[in-house]
Amino acid sequence: MTEEFKKGDKVKWNTAQGETTGEVEKKLTSATDIKGHHVAASKDNPEYLVKSDKTGKEAAHKPDALEDIEE
Repeated sequence: MTEEFKKGDKVKWNTAQGETTGEVEKKLTSATDIKGHHVAASKDNPEYLVKSDKTGKEAAHKPDALEDIEE
């Protein structure tokens, strides 16, 4: 089962430059555009808006691409 995340959760994911970390800003459950990039999120296929700790930029990620960081 895909993990559910909530606002404030610390997560990590892989990028072309290696692993990075960030914080979940919100769950996206409808199609939206983020900085010119179309995100095809829906209630059945949600994505998460995550803010990178390294760059401060926001991006949408599928739940399967994110891993919870135990604190």
